[in-house]
Amino acid sequence: MANEKVTSLDVARKAGVSQSAVSRVLTPGASASKKTVEKVRSAVTELGYRPNILARSLITGKSRIIGLVVAYLNNRFYPEVLEKLSHRLQRKGYHVLIFIANNTQDDISQVIEGILEYQVDGIVAASVAMSSDLAARCQAAGVPIVLFNRSQDDDALCSVTSNNFLGGQTAARHLLDLGHTKIGYIAGWEGASTQLEREDGFNSELALSNLKVSHREVGNFEIDEAKQAALKMFGASNYPTAVFVASDHMAFAVMDILRSNLGLRIPQDVSVVGFDDVSLASYSAYDLTTIRQPLIQMVDTTVDILLTQIEHPETVNNRVIKIDPVLIKRSSSSVEKEK
Repeated sequence: MANEKVTSLDVARKAGVSQSAVSRVLTPGASASKKTVEKVRSAVTELGYRPNILARSLITGKSRIIGLVVAYLNNRFYPEVLEKLSHRLQRKGYHVLIFIANNTQDDISQVIEGILEYQVDGIVAASVAMSSDLAARCQAAGVPIVLFNRSQDDDALCSVTSNNFLGGQTAARHLLDLGHTKIGYIAGWEGASTQLEREDGFNSELALSNLKVSHREVGNFEIDEAKQAALKMFGASNYPTAVFVASDHMAFAVMDILRSNLGLRIPQDVSVVGFDDVSLASYSAYDLTTIRQPLIQMVDTTVDILLTQIEHPETVNNRVIKIDPVLIKRSSSSVEKEK
């Protein structure tokens, strides 16, 4: 029997069970006896049956599809995010569609409108901003959204982030404890809540020691712009002895410029601290001191909030969750030395 012609009724006949029993076995979270499951799975394998997810969604009103929207896929943090989010959702019986959006309202709006056409059950927006109108459009369609690694002042949205303000404070305290007083900062995209909160925390901790950043440049969370920021900051003789970079993605570019273009040693000449703790940060080529985002906790919390909104919408209050990050000390930072 050709695969495309096999139906659930064929599976039911082969297994000697009802069509509804087949549906229960193939529906995540539904219950069926072990004997029934074995019969149905055996028939599915023998006949080469593939459930039509879209057809089932027309009957149940649920597609069991989640849309994941991300803006910075070239940043190593986000492939790790997408991998963990996808695995977690798949274990819960949901399918994942990934969409890439430029971080502009026009592009984000077009992507979200496209996602809604797939009749998704929910959306995770990773580091993209949502307009109030767009959030209202999703709410009217009955599609819950959770912001991941981004927050904004909108009562219609739930968000899950690390405590970026605390992370900035922690980075500053680490450098101050090492004796640094001439400290630079390389910012991410200035429209991002994560960037603003990290910088605010960093500056507030410096201010407690009656200090402020000696140099500031903007890298916009982009490799090339971070390189240019590093050249501007460290190309003159009065460069800082330490720098906090708003993401590991940019910090790697900064470290490459310091060593390869400017001939500066890390940490002997410049201490570098990043933010995220992506896997590359622990590689010996960088061994980057960084603020670790609690990724697994953030992913688990995001999925729990989203699925609660999908499965029990009447019980959900809008929530803003901030999970504390931790400092990971490596060899890219050390005590301040006179130049």
